[in-house]
Amino acid sequence: MNNIFTKTTLITLVTVLMCACADKEIRPAIVPGVEIKREEPKKVEVIKTKTHKLGVIGAIEPIYFLPMKTPFNARIDTGAETSAVDVDNLEYFERDGEKWVSFDLINRLNSETHHFEKKIYRNQKVKRSEGREERLVVLMQVKFGGEIINAQFSLSDRDKFKYQGLVGRNIITGRAIVDTAISNTLK
Repeated sequence: MNNIFTKTTLITLVTVLMCACADKEIRPAIVPGVEIKREEPKKVEVIKTKTHKLGVIGAIEPIYFLPMKTPFNARIDTGAETSAVDVDNLEYFERDGEKWVSFDLINRLNSETHHFEKKIYRNQKVKRSEGREERLVVLMQVKFGGEIINAQFSLSDRDKFKYQGLVGRNIITGRAIVDTAISNTLK
């Protein structure tokens, strides 16, 4: 019986204490401040690139072979290292002991024709679907997007191609970004 009295008394005491505590406001204990160390965000290194003077250009753009007055439509080819142009009446000759070449450029759009004589800059081997081909390379002065450039052009027979000119990396690198979804962005 003593054991039952003790349990009953204990339960009553706990109930009274709980009721007494319920009327009082319970305050949370004050937690001492904890310093949270956060890592500094890593600085992102911005890589500065050259400004591309011509901006974004398309898959087909006009190029002027100076001193001709009208442009040739040229395919922009980021896979081609050297630019190329379609020539007619190609002839070799020597001048002052050096190898030269003469040729005509005929604009298919309006038949404007100009005769050129250029010193051979180098020979270039080109991979084609039919095999390897050797071409002459000359320096040509061209206007591309308002900029006048002296650039290497391989001389080729592009009669089978829709576009007489091909602008390669030697002209577009550092000057333009190519978006093949657009065309004729330059004047």
